[in-house]
Amino acid sequence: MIAPEPPTIVAELPSESEARARLRWQSIGWALLAGLSAGLMSLPWGLEMAIRSGGCGLFYGLLAFHLQRVDPDDSHLQAGLVGAVCGVRSLGLPLSLENLRTDALALLTVELLQAWLPLIGSALLLNGLHRFLPASRP
Repeated sequence: MIAPEPPTIVAELPSESEARARLRWQSIGWALLAGLSAGLMSLPWGLEMAIRSGGCGLFYGLLAFHLQRVDPDDSHLQAGLVGAVCGVRSLGLPLSLENLRTDALALLTVELLQAWLPLIGSALLLNGLHRFLPASRP
């Protein structure tokens, strides 16, 4: 006599709406992580600097998540994204051209570093996180 085959267990695949909801939550998580980390890194320079960096970090986190979904292996695009967000952040810096002193370039360089370092640190944090925790990848 032929034994009946045991029933096969079929794992339910998440529906498209569940997958989209999971991606939305991951996107929000990346944005919040990038925004909070950039804001906290720039907090020693003042609350205004932390708020500006946090906002740019949120923007960077959203863009980085979707860039990772589109082309995860293109490191040039990822580096370009960090540069673009740093450039956007630089547009918000006050520029004083009233008295052009010899140390004006040094002062500008310090201000740019204070604006860019939190965003670069946030980018490194997100990059490291998705390398070491594969579940955080889109």
